[in-house]
Amino acid sequence: MKSLVIALICCLGFTSQGQNNFEKGMAKAFNLWQSGNMGAAEQLFERIADAETEEWLPSYYVAQINSIKSWAEKDAQTLNAQLNKAQNYLDLAKAIEPNNPEIFVMQAHIYTNWVVFDGATYGMKYSTKINDLYNSAYKLAPNNPRVVYNKAEWDMGTAKFFGKDTKPFCKDFAKAIELFATFKPASDFHPNWGKERALQVLADCK
Repeated sequence: MKSLVIALICCLGFTSQGQNNFEKGMAKAFNLWQSGNMGAAEQLFERIADAETEEWLPSYYVAQINSIKSWAEKDAQTLNAQLNKAQNYLDLAKAIEPNNPEIFVMQAHIYTNWVVFDGATYGMKYSTKINDLYNSAYKLAPNNPRVVYNKAEWDMGTAKFFGKDTKPFCKDFAKAIELFATFKPASDFHPNWGKERALQVLADCK
């Protein structure tokens, strides 16, 4: 799990010098997360979200943490609680930033977790929504590396499911790697994860 977290977040070396209370809290939460204390990080993000009602980032990260925890979850009750919590917090983020491509990607992740858990039940329900989310995110931010590689990974998975060639999507992962090299998040706390995963899939392509 710790290596997974490191692969998902790249905000290293936080310092509290010159930061306001929001920034100090976010830095502390990320440091907890990177040290392997995901539960404490989640609780701190929740407290920040409660206090900073105009900031979408803490709610986004509560959603992401619960999405991550659900990836390998096999118990339906536990998964339901995690993904419902992820959805509730992402809805808070969405209310603040209704047209944010990063939020669209995270929403697609939450829906994908349902599909992976039980494709027979949730595949028809969420597949079209996931496609629409990635298409909307791409229209808004075609040079966002997370948008490019997550859309490509979903499209690749869909092609594989229907027995189609997945090679055409490899070029999208190569493009995402190029975009990661120049992408600059709006702050130390904005999403900046995914390069390691894109590199892994690109290596598998080769």
